Amino acid sequence: MDTNVITPEGYAKLQQELDNLWRKERPEVTKKVQWAAGLGDRSENADYQYNKKRLREIDRRVRFLRNRLSKLRVIEYSPVQEGKAFFGAWVTLVDENDDQIKFRIVGADEIYGKKDYVSVNAPVVRASLGKKPGDEIIVKTPDGKKVWEIAMIKYQTPSDE
Repeated sequence: MDTNVITPEGYAKLQQELDNLWRKERPEVTKKVQWAAGLGDRSENADYQYNKKRLREIDRRVRFLRNRLSKLRVIEYSPVQEGKAFFGAWVTLVDENDDQIKFRIVGADEIYGKKDYVSVNAPVVRASLGKKPGDEIIVKTPDGKKVWEIAMIKYQTPSDE
């Protein structure tokens, strides 16, 4: 499966981060560096050194985001997906102990900071792809094989979120 995929929401979030870094934060930090440089000795100027370091961090992240955004492919929802687990779906799994897990199938760039977002590359997602409610999936875990049943598949954010 193509790992350079992303939901429209995830793409918009990365684009927003890039815009914020480039248009707002970088100019502010650049002004601070210029101000601190004008104070004289840069070797002992904490403001200068800290803001120069922050500027390098911003530039590194901007380069990464520009490169990454150019490689990503946005996957839009299609009504054909309805009823089966595909990219962008919210999936609820139930095991034999009636324990539930709920997650959204997203690209690898979207999982950070979201406990209920799971990468399309994860074993539980790979086992779920193309399945429909009522189907069983088997996932290899460090503790052995785990059997889950797909209880529900939705393509919009669940109301209890």
